[in-house]
Amino acid sequence: MSGVDLGVFARCFPAQAPEPLGRAIADAGFSSVQLNLSAIGLPTIPDAQALADIDLVAVRRDLEAPGLRIWGLSGSYNLAHPDQERAREQTEDAARLIRRAPELGVVAVTLCTGSRNPDDMWRAHPDNDTAEAWADLLRNLGPLLDAAEEADVFLAVEPEPGNVISGTDAAVRLLDELGERASRIGFILDPANLVGETGPDEYETVLRDAFDRLGSRAICVHAKDVVTWDERIAGAAGLDFDLVRALHAALPHPVPVVVQDADPANLAAVRALVLGDA
Repeated sequence: MSGVDLGVFARCFPAQAPEPLGRAIADAGFSSVQLNLSAIGLPTIPDAQALADIDLVAVRRDLEAPGLRIWGLSGSYNLAHPDQERAREQTEDAARLIRRAPELGVVAVTLCTGSRNPDDMWRAHPDNDTAEAWADLLRNLGPLLDAAEEADVFLAVEPEPGNVISGTDAAVRLLDELGERASRIGFILDPANLVGETGPDEYETVLRDAFDRLGSRAICVHAKDVVTWDERIAGAAGLDFDLVRALHAALPHPVPVVVQDADPANLAAVRALVLGDA
């Protein structure tokens, strides 16, 4: 995996000011970062007044000082929340943040397509598969797509088993139903999420299908495993990272690989595993 743009979630590190955070990420051997504003002590999606007080240009300058690139910015909230009045308010704040995203130089703002679970936007709920949940997702995407068009950034959608966009089929459906508006949608391919609840014997089939059907719209590959990193480092079975590296290399255009769910104590071992140097 030589030459890959290897990034990391900023939240893998303790929350701190942008300049020391950037140094810590660069010192750990990463060239790019997926930023959540909570990693620098701010709300993930600030309200209007809080956002107006943030100097995002200075954040970028300080974070990128050691040679990093800010690949993406988290704009995650529950688009399919059962309380849609709440979701609409958060949509307004997220759209405002997306319009400011160019100040950070990012390619994409990452989203969560959400769940009907009122307490956890990443947790599955039976109503995620309803027509009403799908309609709410599309309705809330509208203002975000408008903002992304104005800002000239992508909205990064990640198929996740607990969300309305639960897998490859739902992702393809989203593109079909958005039509021309889908030009601002890019997909994060996370192999651990894509295999979902399937058994290990099915992993390769599921991943090849996802990379085949969504690869032309991929903008990032996330690196985590179906077990914790500490378990994997200790020898537990998990994903076939040789396969993941091959699928990444075969994508029609280069995209970064971004490590997730690690911490400073295991990052060196995780980095080696992801790159095939372990």
